[in-house]
Amino acid sequence: MHDNDSLKDYPQVRQLAIRSLFEIIEQSSEGTVIVDRQARIVWMNERYARRFGLADAAGAIGQPCEAVIPGSLMRDVVNNGRPILLDMLDTPNEPLVVMRLPIHDDQGALIGAIGFALFDQLRSLSPLLKRYASMQQELASTRSQLRARQAKYSFAQFVGSSAASLEAKRRARRGASSDSPVLLLGETGTGKELLAHAIHAASARAHKAFVSINSAAIPETLLEAEFFGTAPGAFTGADRKGRSGKLQLAEGGTLFLDEIGDMPLALQSKLLRVLQEKEYEPVGSNQMLRSDVRIIAATSIDLQAAIARGAFRADLYYRLNVLPIEVPPLRQRLEDLPALCEAILSELGSQYELEPEAQQLLARHAWPGNIRELRNVLERAALLADQPRLGAADLRTALGPSSPLAEAPVRQSYREACAAFERKLIAGALAEHEGNVPEAAAALGLGRSTLYKKMVALGL
Repeated sequence: MHDNDSLKDYPQVRQLAIRSLFEIIEQSSEGTVIVDRQARIVWMNERYARRFGLADAAGAIGQPCEAVIPGSLMRDVVNNGRPILLDMLDTPNEPLVVMRLPIHDDQGALIGAIGFALFDQLRSLSPLLKRYASMQQELASTRSQLRARQAKYSFAQFVGSSAASLEAKRRARRGASSDSPVLLLGETGTGKELLAHAIHAASARAHKAFVSINSAAIPETLLEAEFFGTAPGAFTGADRKGRSGKLQLAEGGTLFLDEIGDMPLALQSKLLRVLQEKEYEPVGSNQMLRSDVRIIAATSIDLQAAIARGAFRADLYYRLNVLPIEVPPLRQRLEDLPALCEAILSELGSQYELEPEAQQLLARHAWPGNIRELRNVLERAALLADQPRLGAADLRTALGPSSPLAEAPVRQSYREACAAFERKLIAGALAEHEGNVPEAAAALGLGRSTLYKKMVALGL
């Protein structure tokens, strides 16, 4: 009989044990919260309420758990009935170790959940916390790098309502809706890079990196390593840990290949493999890496002419030329000048406005440097002008003596005369070759990099 009497006491002992366990955890933990089947808070202790900025726990009753505890997963527990025995919860001050358990009624139906914040157990979990802190720091660093590689421009920043501008934007928007390669064609300074950014920003890859590489700006000997990366110790002086190339940095996102026409033939064949096989090898490695990047290429040269003289691979051209977009030169969209001038002056942070005579003067200029040259001229005019309204005289000064509309100064030093002649000569060559820098350089008997440096120095 005594044994049977003991058995009758078991449910009571069990209930007391459950109550005792709850009281011990509730008293020793940093916080406790109970939610109903809809994840609304039905009870919360005062310590936990104060941690989340409430004056008292009564203010939490009836609220969705996420409204009081940002990042709470109590709703997951009441939805699927599975406990979360050990987890980390970020709070405004410091992370907490938390435990979440489902609550069932006597018939076994799920009626809610209870959560404990085990703050005073953090010391025993020190290795876990160190690992957590390290992962958080790495995540923050990765997010920072990704922000630095996100698109800087959108379609709204490609200013212009002329027919040529609208057609370029229409085709670019079409390109944003697919993963096919896009080939941007146009003179230097027309806004090809801006459109590349905009295409990426409007695509399904916008949350991934946008990475650009300029084939004309990197020495040929370094271009392959810059493009594909290097294996550890690939060559003398290389990073022992290896180095990620632009392809790897752009994984899952967009790789913008500026001045693709200047890419060496050997590298062109390897790029073709990336496009066809979706794989590549870092320099000095025999390991093949998979590649998931969207390619946008741009060039200011005539690629078909380059193919004819053997400087560009025809098969690569056909792979890139899926969606060609002609980016019009400024002289073919002069009706966009007023809007462009207003946008550039606003971007420069100036309060200057152009008088009608100044607008007319700009409309008669050849603009061999396109929008880049227009920005340069307006920035110079705003810096030199004394009045808030820029007149024709201000613009003549900013355009410089090489412009056929600019008036030559009465007195001119030898150096000024040489600079004026050089500017006029280079501007004429660029206009003659429609902004094609390599062809203009060849016509002038200069190296491409030398001509680029002179264009920068002369403000072209």
